[in-house]
Order: sequence, then C-alpha cells, then structure tokens
Amino acid sequence: MNEDLRMSVSSMTRTKDKKALYVLFQDDTRMAEFELPACRVVSNKGFSEDELKQLLDYVDGQREYIYSLGKKLNPIKAMMKD
Repeated sequence: MNEDLRMSVSSMTRTKDKKALYVLFQDDTRMAEFELPACRVVSNKGFSEDELKQLLDYVDGQREYIYSLGKKLNPIKAMMKD
C-alpha cells in the first residue's frame, strides 16, 4: 500500500440508540471509510478487495487504540478554533 496513506478518526457519534465511530483512510486518489463497533466498510473509492481486507483487519486489531483517539476529540472545540 501507499506510504502516504493517512488515517482520520471521528469522535463517537450517536444516531437513535446506536453509537458509532468512523475511520477514514485516504491518499491522493483513494478513500475508504469504516465503522466501529460494527467493523464494516462504509464506503470505498479505489482500494482493491485485498487492500480493504488489510485495512479492515487493521481497524479490527487496533480497535482500542482507535477508540482512544476518538475519545480525545471534541467536535465543539474543533469548530470554535480560530
């Protein structure tokens, strides 16, 4: 995979009774989004099936780390930055 692959993590979101956190992997031409705790692919643009499996395995294996990143985010503070 491309060494310029970036990972972004959302804060925890809530829709009705469902909590979710989203993980986005992207480079200059490709993008894939995953949802935790379901550990499923939400969208994909440009990654092969093998690459998606590798990313999904990473998300599943690094679940605790990814949750810790999401818990540190405060969307209200991020919107208020100058």
